[in-house]
Amino acid sequence: MAALAMQVLPLLALVCMFFHLGEGQLSQNFYNSTCPNVEQIVRNAVNAKFSQTFVTVPATLRLFFHDCFVQGCDASVMIALASGDAEKDATDNLSLAGDGFDTVVKAKQAVEAVCPGKVSCADILAIAARDVVVLAGGPNFAVELGRRDGLISKASLVVGNLPGPTFNLSQLNAMFAKNGLTQTDMIALSGAHTVGFSHCSRFADRLYAFSPSSPVDPSLDPNYAKQLMKSCPQDVDPRVAVDMDPVTPQKLDNIYYQNLVNHKGLFTSDQVLFTDPLSQPTVNGFATDRSSFNKAFAAAMVRLGRVGVKTGISGQIRTDCTAYNS
Repeated sequence: MAALAMQVLPLLALVCMFFHLGEGQLSQNFYNSTCPNVEQIVRNAVNAKFSQTFVTVPATLRLFFHDCFVQGCDASVMIALASGDAEKDATDNLSLAGDGFDTVVKAKQAVEAVCPGKVSCADILAIAARDVVVLAGGPNFAVELGRRDGLISKASLVVGNLPGPTFNLSQLNAMFAKNGLTQTDMIALSGAHTVGFSHCSRFADRLYAFSPSSPVDPSLDPNYAKQLMKSCPQDVDPRVAVDMDPVTPQKLDNIYYQNLVNHKGLFTSDQVLFTDPLSQPTVNGFATDRSSFNKAFAAAMVRLGRVGVKTGISGQIRTDCTAYNS
């Protein structure tokens, strides 16, 4: 009997851990009885915002990623505090475009008008992230639902939890692994850089201060480097931004990986995916097979949506995504 107990206890511990993370309680039909039209309501709001500006796509997608990598997918990035010390106020989050926040706020308002107090902001953000992927020509996929909104949002918690533009492959893998994501997931999710833009300051070191002997990063295609220098001279206004994908900046496709093969990755953390032999085969595969990328990206988005999920009493359903319930 004692031996049996020793075998059962570790299994119970694993089961408890599984449900503590919330993944086991997520389901595609979570709102079937409480708000059956939630996905259509969110989709309508996202479509309306998208009709106003394409920035809706990269802004919402990036917002989802930044939310999930800090305390899990709990919409804590949406909180606004008078103290200026919420997640959104952290240095690494200051470049998050307001259109992403506005998309979620508007979708939440539309949902609340039909299903008050039923759907979390975290789930609305997850649905909206999928919807903008589809609007940009990326893959469609089913979103798992049932998250609750987090009760903590602090700028200090962001530090060290988001990948930087100068990360190497080991650093990228370590950060993604910490969130239960594989190297393939990381490479697939990096493909989101095929849409959106970046401020010049995020990659200026590759153009003007790479090393004393080579101011320009030699891994950059020379013509692409000249193109970037024209758009981002050394004295450029820090608010100036360039497309992260110089070929199809408004399509979520596999051109990003073709750019890497052609040494046109904007960030060091992009180009390293091709220059490092451990990740190069995956990049080559995605570059030549769009369906392979689509499948991997969709699967990675679902797994990303499971990170640090709060369920039950570990969270709440906010009535206003930007503030805790009073």
